[in-house]
Amino acid sequence: MSRLTAEELKKYQALLLKLRSQLTDEVEHLRNDTLNKSSKDFSGDLSGYSLHMADQATDNYDREFLLGLAQNGREALYQIDEALKRIEDKSYGLCQSCEKIIAKARLKAQPFAENCISCQEAQEEKR
Repeated sequence: MSRLTAEELKKYQALLLKLRSQLTDEVEHLRNDTLNKSSKDFSGDLSGYSLHMADQATDNYDREFLLGLAQNGREALYQIDEALKRIEDKSYGLCQSCEKIIAKARLKAQPFAENCISCQEAQEEKR
């Protein structure tokens, strides 16, 4: 395997920027839908009656779930930003653990990958 060409790096950079834009929009949408609404607005209940405890629990679970999705999106945005920095400093495509070249198939599937498959598997086994 060889290092990525300048043309390949530009393609990955464009892909990462597109992913970043999409994720930014999605995270912003999730944030606006959960944080900027009251419990009553979130549930869609327009009546003056209080919610049943089970309904309230379901709404709270849904809200927590959406906040978890937003957090995952922020983490992915961080990884994308780190990958863009690696493109700038010419270390993109190299495993952060063993410094071997990451397979192009892996980068195509996950363009912000930091590690080769074997190092990633080893890290996941430690967790």
